[in-house]
Amino acid sequence: METREEIFATIQNIMVDMFELDAAEVTLEAHLYDDLDIDSIDAVDMVVELKNLTGKKIKPDDFKAVRTVSDVVDVVETLVK
Repeated sequence: METREEIFATIQNIMVDMFELDAAEVTLEAHLYDDLDIDSIDAVDMVVELKNLTGKKIKPDDFKAVRTVSDVVDVVETLVK
């Protein structure tokens, strides 16, 4: 998981698997809560999955500002660099 595109593809796969979403719905612009119907419990589950994937802890404060799939990619991109 090096490039932004690879990070996005990984996150997209996680979201499709975990939340039974259609991959076409999971775009960088998609709003987690409004477009994808992901609630706070789902978000916590995703943070745990991303921690397992990266081996790095995501601070809750870093994830509070996340609103779109692109924001999630930004957080993970920062962690893996």
